[in-house]
Amino acid sequence: MKLLVTETKLHLREWPLLLFTVLLPLALLVVLGLSIPDFTRADAGGERFVDAQWPSMMTLLSLLTLSCSALPATLVTYREQGVLRRMSTTPVGPGRLLGVQLLINLGIGIVTTTLLILTGALVFGSAAPRHMGWFVLVFLLGTAALLAMGLVIASLAPNAKVAPGIGSAVMFPLMFIAGMWVPRDVMPDVLRMISDYSVAGPFAQALRDCWAGQAPQLLHLVVVGAGLIVFGGLAVRLFRWE
Repeated sequence: MKLLVTETKLHLREWPLLLFTVLLPLALLVVLGLSIPDFTRADAGGERFVDAQWPSMMTLLSLLTLSCSALPATLVTYREQGVLRRMSTTPVGPGRLLGVQLLINLGIGIVTTTLLILTGALVFGSAAPRHMGWFVLVFLLGTAALLAMGLVIASLAPNAKVAPGIGSAVMFPLMFIAGMWVPRDVMPDVLRMISDYSVAGPFAQALRDCWAGQAPQLLHLVVVGAGLIVFGGLAVRLFRWE
C-alpha cells in the first residue's frame, strides 16, 4: 500500500502527461462529435456513430496511450535511474513495483472510460454500454493485453528517449487497423483479416458490440486472450530490471 500511495503521488506530479491521457479522448469525443454532422446522424437502423462506435474508439485511444507511452516511459526511466536495481535488493522487490504500475494504469483507464461514458450521455444523450457485464469483461481482458504489450515495449526500449518513439511506432498502426480512421467494414479483405487477428482490432470491435448491446464474438475474445498470453509471456521473458 505504501508503494501504491507513493507511485500514485509520483504519477500525479506528472500532471501534464496525466491530463493528456485523460483529456485527449474526451476532447476528441466532444469536438469531433459536435463538428462532424454524420457522427450524430442516425443510420437506417437508428444508430448514431456517437452512440457506440466513437466512444469505443476513444476508449481504445486512451488505453493505447497508457500502454504504449505512459507505462513504458515510466519503467524505462526507472531502469535508467537504477530504481529497479535498488528495489531488487529490498524485501519489496521490483515485482511489486511492476504490479503497482499495472494497477495505477488500469485505474487511469477505468477513470477515463467512466468519464467518456458520462460525457457521451451528457453531451450527446448516448447510452452507457448496454451489455455492461460483457463490457467489463472485455475491458479488463483487453486492457491487460495492451498493458502486457506495453511491458514488451519497455523491455525493448534501450533508454527513455527511445521509448516514446517505439511506443508511437506501435500505437498508430494499431489505431489504424482497429478502425480509427478507416472503418473496419470498408477495409479491403486483406487489411480486415490483419485487423481481425491483431489485439486492437478484435478489442475495439468487442467494445463496440458490448456498447451496442450485443455479446462479443468468441473469435474476438480468443484473439485478445491469446494476445494477453503471448505478450505477457514475452514481457516476463524479456523484461530487464537493470
